[in-house]
Amino acid sequence: MATRFRLVMAMQRTIQRIHTLVDTPRLKSFSLNAPKSVDVEYANGIKFSLSAEFLRVYSPAADGKIRSIGSEKVISGRRHVGIMSAEPVGNYGVRIVFDDLHKTGIYSWDYFFNLGSNKFTLMRNYIKTLKKHGLSRDPSKRKSSKDL
Repeated sequence: MATRFRLVMAMQRTIQRIHTLVDTPRLKSFSLNAPKSVDVEYANGIKFSLSAEFLRVYSPAADGKIRSIGSEKVISGRRHVGIMSAEPVGNYGVRIVFDDLHKTGIYSWDYFFNLGSNKFTLMRNYIKTLKKHGLSRDPSKRKSSKDL
């Protein structure tokens, strides 16, 4: 039953990606509001403001996820992550460099559109996953020298 559910969910995500890719309008503008967010506007007038935390959590890079729990990839503790820079990659996207030194994700204009179109659902699912595994959006507290 659980395997069937995962298969159905994977198929829905694939269909949604294909639909988004086919329907993605042309990029009009991209603005970096370092360190907190990026704004992306498309030719059809749709605008998205995407936070650094959201972009870091949904990094398209293979190494963008920190922890595997079962079959889930979970990244936590990125509430205060910042964006240091955004470097153009051809005509199709940007490489975002975060202050936690993650810099391998290339965000295409289509991927920004997909993230923006699904921002609230993706963020809600991320928070649910963190809660399910007892993790937090906040960075873990480092032990001070007096605690050692």
